Amino acid sequence: MNNWKHSSADIFSQGPVVPVLVIDNLDDALPIAEALMKGGINVLEVTLRTAAAMDIIELIAKEIPEAFIGAGTVTNRDQLKAVTDVGAKFAISPGLTADLLQAGREGSIPLIPGISNISDLMKANDAGYDHLKFFPAEAAGGVKTLKSIGGPFPNTVFCPTGGIGPDNYKEYLALKNVKCVGGSWVAPSEAIENKEWHILTKLAQEAVNI
Repeated sequence: MNNWKHSSADIFSQGPVVPVLVIDNLDDALPIAEALMKGGINVLEVTLRTAAAMDIIELIAKEIPEAFIGAGTVTNRDQLKAVTDVGAKFAISPGLTADLLQAGREGSIPLIPGISNISDLMKANDAGYDHLKFFPAEAAGGVKTLKSIGGPFPNTVFCPTGGIGPDNYKEYLALKNVKCVGGSWVAPSEAIENKEWHILTKLAQEAVNI
Protein backbone atom coordinates (compact mmCIF):
# COMPACT_ATOMS: atom_id res chain seq x y z
CA MET A 1 0.00 0.00 0.00
CA ASN A 2 1.32 3.46 -0.85
CA ASN A 3 2.34 5.84 1.90
CA TRP A 4 -0.43 8.30 1.11
CA LYS A 5 -3.03 5.63 1.81
CA HIS A 6 -1.57 5.07 5.24
CA SER A 7 -1.59 8.82 5.78
CA SER A 8 -5.25 9.07 4.80
CA ALA A 9 -6.00 6.43 7.42
CA ASP A 10 -3.97 8.42 9.93
CA ILE A 11 -6.04 11.54 9.29
CA PHE A 12 -9.31 9.61 9.65
CA SER A 13 -8.18 7.99 12.90
CA GLN A 14 -7.14 11.15 14.74
CA GLY A 15 -10.60 11.83 16.14
CA PRO A 16 -14.33 11.76 15.40
CA VAL A 17 -14.71 15.39 14.26
CA VAL A 18 -12.78 17.38 11.65
CA PRO A 19 -13.63 21.08 11.94
CA VAL A 20 -14.33 22.75 8.62
CA LEU A 21 -12.82 26.20 9.09
CA VAL A 22 -13.57 29.29 7.02
CA ILE A 23 -11.17 31.88 8.43
CA ASP A 24 -11.04 35.44 7.11
CA ASN A 25 -8.36 36.97 9.32
CA LEU A 26 -4.81 35.72 9.68
CA ASP A 27 -4.70 36.99 13.27
CA ASP A 28 -7.44 34.51 14.22
CA ALA A 29 -5.62 31.46 12.89
CA LEU A 30 -3.46 30.51 15.86
CA PRO A 31 -6.09 31.24 18.55
CA ILE A 32 -8.62 29.09 16.67
CA ALA A 33 -6.17 26.22 16.25
CA GLU A 34 -5.03 26.42 19.86
CA ALA A 35 -8.60 26.56 21.20
CA LEU A 36 -9.69 23.50 19.20
CA MET A 37 -6.60 21.53 20.11
CA LYS A 38 -7.10 22.39 23.78
CA GLY A 39 -10.55 20.80 23.39
CA GLY A 40 -9.10 17.60 21.98
CA ILE A 41 -9.27 18.18 18.21
CA ASN A 42 -5.96 18.18 16.35
CA VAL A 43 -7.08 17.69 12.74
CA LEU A 44 -7.96 21.07 11.23
CA GLU A 45 -9.37 21.63 7.75
CA VAL A 46 -8.90 25.20 6.53
CA THR A 47 -11.01 25.71 3.42
CA LEU A 48 -9.69 27.65 0.45
CA ARG A 49 -12.70 29.92 0.54
CA THR A 50 -10.98 33.08 1.79
CA ALA A 51 -8.12 35.21 0.53
CA ALA A 52 -6.14 34.48 3.70
CA ALA A 53 -6.48 30.68 3.56
CA MET A 54 -3.02 29.90 2.16
CA ASP A 55 -1.30 32.18 4.67
CA ILE A 56 -3.35 30.66 7.49
CA ILE A 57 -2.36 27.11 6.56
CA GLU A 58 1.29 28.15 6.34
CA LEU A 59 1.19 29.92 9.71
CA ILE A 60 -0.44 27.04 11.58
CA ALA A 61 1.90 24.52 9.94
CA LYS A 62 4.91 26.57 11.04
CA GLU A 63 3.82 27.62 14.53
CA ILE A 64 1.88 24.51 15.64
CA PRO A 65 3.71 21.57 14.01
CA GLU A 66 1.82 19.03 16.12
CA ALA A 67 -1.45 20.03 14.43
CA PHE A 68 -2.72 17.98 11.50
CA ILE A 69 -3.36 21.05 9.39
CA GLY A 70 -5.02 20.42 6.04
CA ALA A 71 -6.62 22.28 3.18
CA GLY A 72 -10.25 21.95 2.16
CA THR A 73 -12.01 22.89 -1.08
CA VAL A 74 -8.99 21.80 -3.13
CA THR A 75 -10.38 21.35 -6.64
CA ASN A 76 -7.41 21.04 -9.01
CA ARG A 77 -3.77 20.05 -9.44
CA ASP A 78 -2.42 23.57 -8.99
CA GLN A 79 -4.21 24.07 -5.69
CA LEU A 80 -2.98 20.71 -4.45
CA LYS A 81 0.61 21.70 -5.19
CA ALA A 82 0.13 25.14 -3.63
CA VAL A 83 -1.25 23.82 -0.33
CA THR A 84 1.50 21.19 -0.21
CA ASP A 85 4.11 23.91 -0.67
CA VAL A 86 2.79 25.94 2.28
CA GLY A 87 2.84 22.98 4.64
CA ALA A 88 -0.59 21.34 4.50
CA LYS A 89 -0.46 17.76 5.76
CA PHE A 90 -3.50 16.66 3.77
CA ALA A 91 -5.96 17.97 1.20
CA ILE A 92 -9.71 17.45 0.90
CA SER A 93 -11.72 17.99 -2.25
CA PRO A 94 -15.49 18.49 -2.56
CA GLY A 95 -15.47 16.35 -5.70
CA LEU A 96 -13.08 14.66 -8.10
CA THR A 97 -11.65 14.81 -11.59
CA ALA A 98 -9.34 12.34 -13.29
CA ASP A 99 -6.52 14.89 -13.22
CA LEU A 100 -6.97 15.65 -9.53
CA LEU A 101 -6.92 11.95 -8.66
CA GLN A 102 -3.73 11.56 -10.70
CA ALA A 103 -2.17 14.58 -8.98
CA GLY A 104 -3.06 13.06 -5.63
CA ARG A 105 -1.27 9.85 -6.52
CA GLU A 106 1.79 11.81 -7.59
CA GLY A 107 1.77 14.15 -4.60
CA SER A 108 3.47 13.91 -1.23
CA ILE A 109 0.42 14.49 1.00
CA PRO A 110 -2.79 12.46 1.19
CA LEU A 111 -5.69 13.61 -0.94
CA ILE A 112 -9.18 12.81 0.30
CA PRO A 113 -11.49 13.13 -2.73
CA GLY A 114 -15.14 14.00 -2.34
CA ILE A 115 -17.97 11.91 -3.77
CA SER A 116 -21.76 12.11 -3.66
CA ASN A 117 -22.73 9.13 -5.80
CA ILE A 118 -21.79 5.54 -6.62
CA SER A 119 -20.20 6.35 -9.99
CA ASP A 120 -17.69 8.76 -8.46
CA LEU A 121 -17.03 6.29 -5.66
CA MET A 122 -16.11 3.66 -8.26
CA LYS A 123 -13.85 6.13 -10.08
CA ALA A 124 -12.09 6.92 -6.81
CA ASN A 125 -11.72 3.23 -5.97
CA ASP A 126 -10.35 2.49 -9.44
CA ALA A 127 -7.73 5.19 -8.88
CA GLY A 128 -6.70 3.60 -5.56
CA TYR A 129 -8.58 5.78 -3.09
CA ASP A 130 -10.52 4.10 -0.28
CA HIS A 131 -10.73 7.02 2.20
CA LEU A 132 -13.26 9.50 0.82
CA LYS A 133 -15.24 12.56 1.75
CA PHE A 134 -19.02 12.18 1.34
CA PHE A 135 -20.33 15.61 0.36
CA PRO A 136 -22.81 17.21 0.63
CA ALA A 137 -23.80 14.55 3.13
CA GLU A 138 -27.32 15.51 4.14
CA ALA A 139 -28.33 16.67 0.66
CA ALA A 140 -26.97 13.44 -0.87
CA GLY A 141 -29.08 11.18 1.31
CA GLY A 142 -27.19 11.24 4.57
CA VAL A 143 -27.07 8.24 6.87
CA LYS A 144 -29.40 6.13 4.70
CA THR A 145 -27.23 6.53 1.62
CA LEU A 146 -24.01 5.74 3.48
CA LYS A 147 -25.60 2.68 5.05
CA SER A 148 -26.66 1.46 1.59
CA ILE A 149 -23.19 2.08 0.15
CA GLY A 150 -21.62 -0.04 2.88
CA GLY A 151 -22.94 -3.27 1.40
CA PRO A 152 -21.38 -3.26 -2.08
CA PHE A 153 -18.32 -1.24 -1.00
CA PRO A 154 -17.31 -2.61 2.41
CA ASN A 155 -13.68 -1.49 2.12
CA THR A 156 -14.38 2.20 1.50
CA VAL A 157 -14.59 4.54 4.50
CA PHE A 158 -15.91 8.07 4.68
CA CYS A 159 -15.72 11.43 6.34
CA PRO A 160 -19.20 12.85 5.65
CA THR A 161 -19.45 16.65 5.52
CA GLY A 162 -22.30 19.01 4.77
CA GLY A 163 -25.33 19.61 6.96
CA ILE A 164 -23.77 17.78 9.90
CA GLY A 165 -24.01 19.24 13.38
CA PRO A 166 -24.43 18.41 17.06
CA ASP A 167 -27.93 16.98 16.51
CA ASN A 168 -26.99 14.33 13.94
CA TYR A 169 -23.24 13.67 13.89
CA LYS A 170 -23.48 10.70 16.25
CA GLU A 171 -25.83 8.95 13.80
CA TYR A 172 -23.12 9.16 11.15
CA LEU A 173 -20.37 8.00 13.49
CA ALA A 174 -22.45 4.93 14.39
CA LEU A 175 -22.04 3.64 10.81
CA LYS A 176 -19.33 1.06 10.18
CA ASN A 177 -18.04 2.89 7.09
CA VAL A 178 -17.76 6.31 8.76
CA LYS A 179 -14.55 7.05 10.65
CA CYS A 180 -15.03 10.76 11.26
CA VAL A 181 -17.31 13.65 10.27
CA GLY A 182 -16.61 17.16 9.08
CA GLY A 183 -18.50 20.11 10.45
CA SER A 184 -18.30 23.81 11.19
CA TRP A 185 -20.33 23.82 14.40
CA VAL A 186 -17.25 23.53 16.64
CA ALA A 187 -16.00 26.89 15.34
CA PRO A 188 -19.04 29.17 15.05
CA SER A 189 -18.46 32.44 13.22
CA GLU A 190 -20.01 34.54 15.99
CA ALA A 191 -17.60 33.16 18.59
CA ILE A 192 -14.68 33.82 16.25
CA GLU A 193 -15.82 37.38 15.56
CA ASN A 194 -16.08 38.02 19.30
CA LYS A 195 -12.74 36.29 20.05
CA GLU A 196 -14.51 33.94 22.45
CA TRP A 197 -11.98 31.14 22.07
CA HIS A 198 -13.24 29.31 25.16
CA ILE A 199 -16.45 28.54 23.28
CA LEU A 200 -14.48 26.69 20.60
CA THR A 201 -12.67 24.68 23.29
CA LYS A 202 -15.95 23.78 24.98
CA LEU A 203 -17.62 22.74 21.71
CA ALA A 204 -14.59 20.67 20.75
CA GLN A 205 -14.61 18.88 24.10
CA GLU A 206 -18.30 18.09 23.76
CA ALA A 207 -17.82 16.82 20.19
CA VAL A 208 -15.03 14.36 20.99
CA ASN A 209 -16.46 13.07 24.26
CA ILE A 210 -18.90 10.60 22.78
